[in-house]
Amino acid sequence: MSLWILLPGVFGVALLLTWMLRRYALSRSLMDIPNARSSHSVPTPRGGGVAIVLAYLAVLPLVGYQGWLSWPLVVGLMGTGALVAVIGFLDDHGHIAARWRLLAHFVAAAWLLAWLPALPRLALLGTSFDLGLIGYVLAAVMLVWLLNLYNFMDGIDGIASVEAITVCVGGALLYALVGIPMLATAPLLLGAAVAGFLVWNFPPAKIFMGDAGSGFLGVVLGGLALQAAWVAPQLLWAWLILLGVFVLDATFTLLRRLLRGDKVYEAHRSHAYQYASREYGAHLPVTLAVLAINVLWLLPWACVVALGYIDGLLALLIAYLPLAVLAVRFRAGRLEST
Repeated sequence: MSLWILLPGVFGVALLLTWMLRRYALSRSLMDIPNARSSHSVPTPRGGGVAIVLAYLAVLPLVGYQGWLSWPLVVGLMGTGALVAVIGFLDDHGHIAARWRLLAHFVAAAWLLAWLPALPRLALLGTSFDLGLIGYVLAAVMLVWLLNLYNFMDGIDGIASVEAITVCVGGALLYALVGIPMLATAPLLLGAAVAGFLVWNFPPAKIFMGDAGSGFLGVVLGGLALQAAWVAPQLLWAWLILLGVFVLDATFTLLRRLLRGDKVYEAHRSHAYQYASREYGAHLPVTLAVLAINVLWLLPWACVVALGYIDGLLALLIAYLPLAVLAVRFRAGRLEST
């Protein structure tokens, strides 16, 4: 089956499912009610990210059948994504203690890593390293951090969707640059599923993604990054560069809150993007700024890394530096009262 048939098909399925989930949420009063720690001011249906999960999981077996992705990775992504989405869905509809969520997240990460043929070698300063057992530990931590930071960063209209789409399209371009365009299928189809949801989530949002969708996106993007690194080691750095806005803001904020002694599992609105949305009085300028940063700044750096023109770690540090300046400028992690 042609990719050019699948892409609009996945987009349409996600679009329709989001509409259905919105009607369901409205009928059952499954609403996100604004409170002192919210970045929105109007009660809004939640849980629309389930549409992304269902649309992507439905098409993944076909991706494996067509040979666009290895079957072990398809099984790994489906199992990991489904477990993370179920945990997020249950948490959206009730409450699961943070320790049990974290345990489930590491189990999901372990499932994905178990299906990889091997861990990719780490490309660093012109040399590649096999990290052995410690590599699996670091990879698990990376996956768990990505899925959680995606939850943290899904706080204003459209931002998580725009991030996922630009990262997926950027990741597909990287495959084309290194001469393996066939592997671009998996990220492009994920981007199509998110685009269908974004129609309903674009500012002002008519439905929110919820933990089921945001956690799913974080862990699947992490899995695709590991797949890319397995094909070409420098692509891990390129994918981390593409994810820079979310990685830098979430990590900077977390570290600042940890150093202050805050309970980091408690809800807050002290990320840089949240301060920025309040400063500008709307979500749209911040979401569009993320789009611009990803396309005009991060993507070119990821491309030069993929082509081997610069060391991945060095490029990542250069690409992240302005993001760190923005995090300081918009007071990431600072107590709102100050």
